Amino acid sequence: MTKNFASRAAVFAAGLLISVTAFASGGGNLQQSGTDLDDKASLQRGAALYMNYCSGCHSLQYLRYARIGEDLGLTEDEVQQNLNLNGGKIGDHVISPMNADMGKAAFGKAPPDLSLIARVRGSDWIYTYLKSFYLDESRPVGWNNKLFANASMPNPLWELQGLQQPVYGKKTATGEMPVEGFTISQPGSQNAQQYDQTVRDITAFLEYAGEPAAIKRQGMGVWVILFLVFFTFLAWMLKTEYWRDVH
Repeated sequence: MTKNFASRAAVFAAGLLISVTAFASGGGNLQQSGTDLDDKASLQRGAALYMNYCSGCHSLQYLRYARIGEDLGLTEDEVQQNLNLNGGKIGDHVISPMNADMGKAAFGKAPPDLSLIARVRGSDWIYTYLKSFYLDESRPVGWNNKLFANASMPNPLWELQGLQQPVYGKKTATGEMPVEGFTISQPGSQNAQQYDQTVRDITAFLEYAGEPAAIKRQGMGVWVILFLVFFTFLAWMLKTEYWRDVH
């Protein structure tokens, strides 16, 4: 028994160490996204923003336009006019017009599908990532990312956020100068608060895309709890009535 417990503890400790290491390699210091899947307006804005700024390169191959409309309370016309920018059918999957060869030619690698990015990385990671781009002339794409160093993509939201310059810290023993913060050298069309909301909306939509059933499951949860409370009350009444006859 003691040996088995020690073995499990060792496995847990190893897993924790791997998680911490992976977190550190991803940049750490994640900002909280503050997403709310019950906020339909946020999800609707996030869907529109994603289609306009992200879907040109990144697909959501496990999600259909029709499902988005159904879950987010949008009509077929609204989906087709505002979200389905590729002119496909309402029942089509959200597939980017950029194929793998085009992606490799433009960025050096094919842009990944983002259907499950929120489940793999987490919402806080996405939120922090979209706020961590900065200009870097040493990179082929002209941009870098503090959270995900040497990212192969430019900042898709730079027109909204503005041009972000890095603020470097002291040089390390290896000769590297870590990025400790940012300054905006050229303002975008949104202020900091507006941009935070934009990123939060996109993050919320990607969180939804990773598990569309979560919206309905949360809604059903309330009714399940109410049923359990009602059932418990009936069981208590039945127990009371049964023991009354016994006594």
